[in-house]
Amino acid sequence: MGKRSRQRQKNQNAGRDNRDTAGWGAGYADIIKENKLFENYYKELGLVPEGEFEQFMEAMREPLPATIRITGYKSHAKEILHCLKEKYFKDIQELEIDGQKIEAPQPLSWYPDEQAWHTNMSRKIIRKSPLLEKFHQFLVSETESGNISRQEAVSMIPPILLKIEPHHKILDMCAAPGSKTAQLIEMLHADMEVPFPEGFVIANDVDNKRCYLLVHQAKRLNSPCIMVVNHDASCIPTLEINSNGKKDVLFYDRILCDVPCSGDGTMRKNIDVWKKWTTSNSLHLHGLQLRIAVRGVEQLAVGGRMVYSTCSLNPIEDEAVIAALLEKSEGALELADCSADLPGLKWMPGVTSWKLMTKEGQWYTDWSEVPSSRHTQIRPTMFPPKDPEKLASFHLERCMRILPHHQNTGGFFVAVLVKKAPMPWNKRYPKLRKDSKLSSSAAHTGGSKEAPSPGDTPHLPPEGSTEKVEGNNQEEKVAKEADETPEGASVGQDAGAKPEGMCGPPPSKKMRLFGYKEDPFVFLSDDDPVFTTIQSFYDLSPDFPKLNVLTRTHEGKKRNLYMVSKELRNVLLNNSERMKVINTGVKVWSRNSEGEEFGCAFRLAQEGIYTLQPYIRSRIIRVSVEDIKVLLTQENPYLSKLEDEAHAQAQKIGMGSIVLKYIPNPNNPGEPQCPIQLCGWRGKTSIRAFVPRNERFHYLRMLGVEVFRDKQGLGQKRSDGEKDGKEEAEDVAEKDEEQEEERAADKETELDLENGNENGSSESKTDCGDKETSS
Repeated sequence: MGKRSRQRQKNQNAGRDNRDTAGWGAGYADIIKENKLFENYYKELGLVPEGEFEQFMEAMREPLPATIRITGYKSHAKEILHCLKEKYFKDIQELEIDGQKIEAPQPLSWYPDEQAWHTNMSRKIIRKSPLLEKFHQFLVSETESGNISRQEAVSMIPPILLKIEPHHKILDMCAAPGSKTAQLIEMLHADMEVPFPEGFVIANDVDNKRCYLLVHQAKRLNSPCIMVVNHDASCIPTLEINSNGKKDVLFYDRILCDVPCSGDGTMRKNIDVWKKWTTSNSLHLHGLQLRIAVRGVEQLAVGGRMVYSTCSLNPIEDEAVIAALLEKSEGALELADCSADLPGLKWMPGVTSWKLMTKEGQWYTDWSEVPSSRHTQIRPTMFPPKDPEKLASFHLERCMRILPHHQNTGGFFVAVLVKKAPMPWNKRYPKLRKDSKLSSSAAHTGGSKEAPSPGDTPHLPPEGSTEKVEGNNQEEKVAKEADETPEGASVGQDAGAKPEGMCGPPPSKKMRLFGYKEDPFVFLSDDDPVFTTIQSFYDLSPDFPKLNVLTRTHEGKKRNLYMVSKELRNVLLNNSERMKVINTGVKVWSRNSEGEEFGCAFRLAQEGIYTLQPYIRSRIIRVSVEDIKVLLTQENPYLSKLEDEAHAQAQKIGMGSIVLKYIPNPNNPGEPQCPIQLCGWRGKTSIRAFVPRNERFHYLRMLGVEVFRDKQGLGQKRSDGEKDGKEEAEDVAEKDEEQEEERAADKETELDLENGNENGSSESKTDCGDKETSS
C-alpha cells in the first residue's frame, strides 16, 4: 500500500519537476537524443504538419533557449525592464565568445508589455565572459528577490489564458514548483494601490516537500492573498466559507489544472526523457489526469474558466481527457476559443482523431479492438468519441498545441474550459454536513470537530472504470480513520475547545502520513494586548484590518505577526479540519525585545511593508535617491549623513522601527519613477535599513549603482569602510547557508521561509545599541 502510494506521488510529479525553470545549461552529455518508438508514434499520429517532421525532431534535440519573465504586478517592473535594456542587453548585442556571436535577447512577441524575454545563452556561455557573468548575477539576485522569474516560455501561457481579475478566487491544483502560481499572484495584484485584493490564490500540491518549494516561490511576491495547501488534487476537499452569517460552499472563479504528465514536450531540457519515453507512460497517467480535471470542474463556479494544460504532445493525455470531460459534462462545459488571446503565438489546433499504441508497437483505433487482457491498462476514454456530431460539437480544434520548432520553445498543450451550468451529477449544490450548521460564533472556531471526507462533492469515475474516484485513495482512508478515532484520543485540537479565531492543525494521524506537523494559525482578537502598543506606536489608521493579523502560536510569546486578506481569513477559520495548510499570509512585524524600551516590542518586516504601509500614519521618513544609496551601502550611517530634509524628519522621531519612503518626482525622469518603501531602525545617533541582501542589490541597481560579486566575495564598493577579503568571503558563506535554510522543508518552518539576510534578533540588538559594527 505504502509503496503504491509513493509511486502515485511520483507519477503526479512526473514531467513537472523542471518544467517551470528555464534550461540554462546543456548537461546530460552522454545521453543520446534518439528514441525510435517516439519518432514512429508521432509520425503515425500526424500531429506535425506535413514536411516539417525532420525540423520538429531537430528542434527537439537542440537545447532550450533561456527565458526570463519580469514580475508584472510590482510598480517597478518598468524600471527593471529599463535596467535590462539599457545596462545589459545593449552590451550583449555585439558580443562574441569563442567565435560565436551571442544572440541579443528578444521579447516574446505574444507576452504583454515586453515582460518576457528569451535568449540563446547557456550557463556555460555566461560564465566565459565577465560581462555576461554580471548579467548572470543580476538574474540570480533579481530572481531571489522576486523581481524576475526564470521560467520556460510555454509555461507562461496558462495564467494569461485564465484572464485573472483582482476579485477572482483562484485554485492552482498542481502548483509546485510555483512559477505559474507566481504569475497568478501578480495578476491578482495588478493594482498595487490596493493592498488587499478581494480575490486570493489557493495553491495545492500532492507532495509535501514540494509544497515548501512552492512556499519559497510564492513568498518572494510578499502577498497576503496566497495560501499553500497539501492534498491529492484528484480529491481536494470542498471548502466552506461564511457568507452573510450562513455557511456556503466555496466555488472558484478560476482554476489552473496543470496536471502531471509524461513530459515529452520537455525533452529539450529534461534530457533523460529521451531514454525513458514509452507510450505506456501516457496510458498510466490518463486516468489520474481525468480525475483531477473532473475534480477541478466540480469546484469551478458557473461562469468560471478552467485551464487544462500539460507539457506533453500526446493526444491520450490531451484531447482524450478534454473529450471525456466534455462528454461527461453533457453540455455544462464548453471549450473557449482563445485564438485571439495571444497574438504572435504560433500553435496547432487540437486534433479530432487519434489512435493508441502499446509499448510493443501494437496500434488500436477503437475500444472494440482492445483485447480484454488489456482492459486494465487501456480505457474507453482514451479514444475519440464515435458519434461524429457529438465530436464536432466539442470543438476540439479550439485546443492549442505548441510545437517546439515553430517558435523555438518546448512542447505544450493547453485548453480553456468555460462552465455554463452545474455538472450533471451535481445539479444540486453539495450538502454541508449536518454538524456544520453552526451559528456565526461557531464559524470562528474552525468548523466541525470531525474531519469530513474530501469528497463532499460527488465524483464521477471515468467511464467504464473499475476504480472508484471516491474512497479509493489514501487521503480519504486517512480522513476516515481520523473520523473513527475513539473519543478522547489525540486527534489535534478539539474544535469545541479552541479559543475564538484559532485554526488548529488537521488530525495528528493525517500529519504523520502527510508530512510535517504544522503550527496552528491563531488570529488576534479585537482586544489582544499585543496589539495595543503596536496601534499607538505606529499610529495605525482606524480602517486597519486588525482581525486579519495572525500568529503561528497560541502559547508563549508571539514571535512574528502575519497578515492575510479578509477572504483568506474566512477560508482558514471555516476549514481548519478539512484541509492541510502549509503556509499563508505575509510577515508584517517581528518581535524585537530590545525595542520594548522604546515603546513597541515589534519592528516592521520588509516582506510586508507594501501591504502595511498604507495604514501607518507615523514614524515615516521621506528619503531621496541619495539617502537610499547611503542607507543601502553603509552599515550604520550617522543621521547627519542623510540630506537635510530627511535628517530633520529623523531628528523628530524617537528610537525604534521606522518606514523609509521614497516618492518619485515625475519632473526628474533620471530617477526611479516608482515608489520605494524600506524598513529601517532609528538609533540614538545613527539609522539603518532592514532590507534583505538581494533586495538591497535590486534597489541599488534601480538607482544606477553597479552591484556584483567577484570571485573572492562581494565586489560592491562601499562608501563607508570597505570590507576586507575575509569579511567578504564570510558574507558569501553566510549567504549560501541562508539560502540552504530557505529551501529546507523543515519541521520548524514558520509561516514563511525566513529570507536569508532579513536581519534577525542579533542585528536588532546591534541596532538598538547603536553600534557601528557590520552584521
